[in-house]
Amino acid sequence: MSDKPETMSILKRLTLLSIYSLVLVIGVIGLALMIHILQSNMRSVITIAMLNLTLAHFLFLLTVPFRIYYYAAGYWMLGEMLCKGVSAMIHVHMYMAFVFYVVILVIRLLGFHSKKDRYEFYRKLHAFGASVAVWTVMFMVIPPILYYNYGKDVHDNTTNNKTNTMSNNYSHCFQFGNHLKKHIVAKVLNYIMSSVIIIVACVLTALQCHVMVLLTRKYGRDCMSHQEFWAQLKSLCFALVLLVCFVPYHVFRMYYLGHLELENINEVFLSLTAFSCFDMLTFLGRGHCYMCNRARTV
Repeated sequence: MSDKPETMSILKRLTLLSIYSLVLVIGVIGLALMIHILQSNMRSVITIAMLNLTLAHFLFLLTVPFRIYYYAAGYWMLGEMLCKGVSAMIHVHMYMAFVFYVVILVIRLLGFHSKKDRYEFYRKLHAFGASVAVWTVMFMVIPPILYYNYGKDVHDNTTNNKTNTMSNNYSHCFQFGNHLKKHIVAKVLNYIMSSVIIIVACVLTALQCHVMVLLTRKYGRDCMSHQEFWAQLKSLCFALVLLVCFVPYHVFRMYYLGHLELENINEVFLSLTAFSCFDMLTFLGRGHCYMCNRARTV
């Protein structure tokens, strides 16, 4: 029985190490595939949202090697400030990605129902200003909250194993669950944010599925040869990423807020949000016109 906590700790480390290693490799490949978007219309709202989404993925991927180091080594020796920075970034990434997913999906839905091809900023400067405003608000809200509140009651833990001649000091990171026990406001805020994300993700996915049904009925078997169908199909992929990567974490988090002893499981669910970096692979299907032309010749 005494080995069970140690076994669970190893299982957790191996799970998170595998997840973040996969995210880093696939994420870097996805970033390389997204470079071609820089050649698109820089005034399009959707293009700007995708560029900002790519930037969010890029900034998050910069912190992933630190997580891999921590779960591979089993301890953190890089300082409390860097720990909080890396910890904050996965939350910044999740909320920024959520915002840009919502923007992309809402614009596509509005375009479908209004029969408008695209929504654009009047000038590139306006697009730049909007992007800066969103990032400024996000970095003014989330990192300070995490830095000044989370982890204040968390100190480095010293583990003394009497059965082993070696005694080591293990500095732990990403374990700020104790904060929620003493701050009711933080717990309520978590309930609200999780509820909003779950509801919005489910509603947008349902609406996007409805659009796909309408397009399938409209074009029939010839639907795959239409630009509109493929554009909405990519939106459906974004909606599914939103649903699959974010909703499970927030559903479990609402349960976790009442059972804080499940912090390790919550950390695994949080790592699943990193799979949203795979959304960039949806642009592998951008050459659909070529595929459609081949289908017609056959």
